Amino acid sequence: MKKVAVIFLFMILITVSSSNNVNAQCAMCTVSAEQSVKNGNTQGKGLNSGILYLLAIPYLLISGMGVLWYIKYRKRTVNYAENV
Repeated sequence: MKKVAVIFLFMILITVSSSNNVNAQCAMCTVSAEQSVKNGNTQGKGLNSGILYLLAIPYLLISGMGVLWYIKYRKRTVNYAENV
């Protein structure tokens, strides 16, 4: 078990140390965001809200699956304890 943890931490260290800074927006999104800020429009806020919405959905789905798994696991252990 200790060996697996060391390998996992080593892989994370290599991944973090080898990453580069990148700009992940497409050209149209970048121009739209820059122009909206300069002109005082609220498109940039909408763009940021959309990005946060897209970011939150996977975390919510994984959290929901984790809660369901925990509830199912807890019921199984309670039933096992009652039968023993």
